[in-house]
Amino acid sequence: MDSDIQIKDLLWNLPFCPIEETLKVLEGKWTMLLLRDLLLGTHRFGELRRSLNGISPKTLTERLRLLEEQGIVCRTSYPEIPPRVEYALTPYGQTLRPILEAMAVWGYAHAGREQRVLPPAAEQTDVNGI
Repeated sequence: MDSDIQIKDLLWNLPFCPIEETLKVLEGKWTMLLLRDLLLGTHRFGELRRSLNGISPKTLTERLRLLEEQGIVCRTSYPEIPPRVEYALTPYGQTLRPILEAMAVWGYAHAGREQRVLPPAAEQTDVNGI
């Protein structure tokens, strides 16, 4: 129970809510899926658009710009013809990895499948104690 008290103190005795601050960065379906793809490495705009089935070019551009402004994504433009632009997570963006990995483990555990196949790293995590 001591850990519950510490979490309560952490969340409710601050001038701001850390969960709310996190959600300001991670808001929206597309942001989370975009970060998922960028955790795998550097991608070009077209690759991201194909991976995020249903996202409009406008929405993808807006999300990438917002993440760039927040220091989470780095945009690299190469002076080539045709122009090439690549997107990658910054070191600060990489700090979101544990959050997305935890979401993946939770999603596997609660997908409602009779036979789940967990990635190797997730097998070591106790998802039944949630």
